[in-house]
Amino acid sequence: MKNTVLTFSVFALMVLGCKDATQVETANSESNESVFTVAEVSEGSTSNLVVDLADTGIKIQPTMYGIFYEDINFAADGGLYAELIKNRSFEFPLPKMGWEEPNSVRYSLNEESGFSKITNYVDPQGGNRRYSHTVVHNDEKYELFNNGFRGIGVKKDDQYNLSLLLANAEGVEQLNVALVDTLGTVLASTEIIPDAKDWKTYEAVFIPNKAEAKARLKITFEGNGTIDMDMISLFPKDTWKGRKNGLRKDLVELLDGLNPGFLRFPGGCIVEGRTLAQRYQWQNTVGPVIERELLINRWNDEFAHKPAPDYFQSFGLGFFEYFLLSEDLGASPVPILGCGMACQFNTGELVPLENLDPYVQEALDLIEFANGDVNTPWGKVRRDMGHPEPFNLKYLGIGNEQWGPEYFERYEIFAKIIGEKYPEIILVSTPGPFSNGDMFDFGWEQMRKLNVKLADEHYYKSPQWFLDNANRYDGYDRNGPKVFAGEYAAHTPGVEDGPLENNWMAALSEAAFMTGLERNADVVLMTSYAPLMAHAEGWQWAPDLIWFDNLQSYGTTNYQVQKLFANNAGTDLLRITEDGKPLIGEQALYASAVKDTEKNELILKVVNTSNVSRKLNVDIKGGSIKSEATVIGMAYEDLYATNSFQEPSKIIPTESEIKVNGERFEAEIPAQSFTIYKIGIEN
Repeated sequence: MKNTVLTFSVFALMVLGCKDATQVETANSESNESVFTVAEVSEGSTSNLVVDLADTGIKIQPTMYGIFYEDINFAADGGLYAELIKNRSFEFPLPKMGWEEPNSVRYSLNEESGFSKITNYVDPQGGNRRYSHTVVHNDEKYELFNNGFRGIGVKKDDQYNLSLLLANAEGVEQLNVALVDTLGTVLASTEIIPDAKDWKTYEAVFIPNKAEAKARLKITFEGNGTIDMDMISLFPKDTWKGRKNGLRKDLVELLDGLNPGFLRFPGGCIVEGRTLAQRYQWQNTVGPVIERELLINRWNDEFAHKPAPDYFQSFGLGFFEYFLLSEDLGASPVPILGCGMACQFNTGELVPLENLDPYVQEALDLIEFANGDVNTPWGKVRRDMGHPEPFNLKYLGIGNEQWGPEYFERYEIFAKIIGEKYPEIILVSTPGPFSNGDMFDFGWEQMRKLNVKLADEHYYKSPQWFLDNANRYDGYDRNGPKVFAGEYAAHTPGVEDGPLENNWMAALSEAAFMTGLERNADVVLMTSYAPLMAHAEGWQWAPDLIWFDNLQSYGTTNYQVQKLFANNAGTDLLRITEDGKPLIGEQALYASAVKDTEKNELILKVVNTSNVSRKLNVDIKGGSIKSEATVIGMAYEDLYATNSFQEPSKIIPTESEIKVNGERFEAEIPAQSFTIYKIGIEN
């Protein structure tokens, strides 16, 4: 049967950088709507492809597929960082945010209950400047609750480590600490007897008697009097690698499944800050956790329609933890630093060039922290944190999504000074957040002049754009700066903002585009989807690769595509053609081919964007293949279908085997599918 296949209806608005009406880039056409329609394809029609096993001389870099992490969508506090208590040390600008005293009134002596009086330390240590001086007038009525991050998620029979700092108990003889559900039913409890005047850490273990996504921490007191409290903390015992007060295990397991070649951190727009005073300063995120300095998250009030007034960065997940996570994942760390420019989508505040030295010094100090000898000042900090071995930092980004002459004036200063002291460090620059236009062209012109090694390109576009741009890098200068496709995602127009954007249409178009990235592996050295993850009840931006709530998480259809590419990256690029041309959407097919020299294996990736199945005849040149092929595929009829908490495995890869002969194999590729063929190569 003949069909006018796949249509992707798209609005001519393409979102980028910050998802805001003031930051929207127009589509390729001037019309208000455009339609992607592939050529007519007959059901079961045959495409004759040729794979050449001859060496192209082009390597697939170990960094080809990686992870871009930004603390957006409550990805750190309330997400990857497994702390369950919000505002645990009362450092938020509103110091009781996250805490409730239901029987207390601010404008009262509270003689029938009590009150938490937030007090400044006389001699604060680092960022820990406040504690709660708690006054109990009636121990039968005073209660203190913490609501966690959209609730506290606990699982039945799991262990949770409670810790808190107490001092100066006078009259208060005991604290009763409990986890309670939404009805106030006790899930787990413990008793703590303060027995020291000076600050002392008290610990206990909770084992909840049932699962609860919206638990609260409840503290009551025995004895009327006063007591000082700080760093009230609760962590699951079962963290990633079992590290005490570490990372949320299920989320890191999903990251590990991506087999990342690199981890870019900590963002993203939070690097720059809305103002320079609010920029991310890595040196404030290392050392003892209690001394790290709280910072407002740039996404706290970015969108008026999605306010997140409780979004702050405690930096329990700081640069040391990012480096450690990179090491755990076997990924090259790629930190990004501010360059003396606040986010240009916000204030665009500039540091005068004459005052840039402290910003450059931050970069030099970071390299010393990551790679320096333990006898250097920052190398000693790393050693004291438990990691005397260097982290082997090779890449460093200067600026995030900056653009224009002011950026390159500053980048040039960074590059000169860092290059003189650490010539082995590869610096990442950027043409800005736009995928084309005068600023993009200006950026590339400047990067060529400055001999930039890696150019970080970003694009948040419609599925049509990704299909149309599978050949984006075919014409790039092979001798110019290499490309880091650092942030990209297909945004499906007309879909409800949120998890429904992570549909099969978006993932399929990204797969088609990624074959183009892989085919240009001599130009494109690093790629990563963005953003990485989002809390289902606290997100600012969608789509996202991973969705989670207080108890669960799942990989989206896009996650599954990224995982397939990363786990089948190969080591050497091969040529795959039809009629001597690359497959970039003609007759709805996109393809790339690589060889894995370690396994002596041919890996073909083929995307069929039509809504009819296709037959493939694949001829092998320059060698022969073995008699069996492994087929890993994803296909789905409904382009708007998604994975979800209810159906996390709705669209996932399936695996099968087919027979082939030594010089050719035949296969049928399903409609709307992404398929990988893995075949042993005869010696």
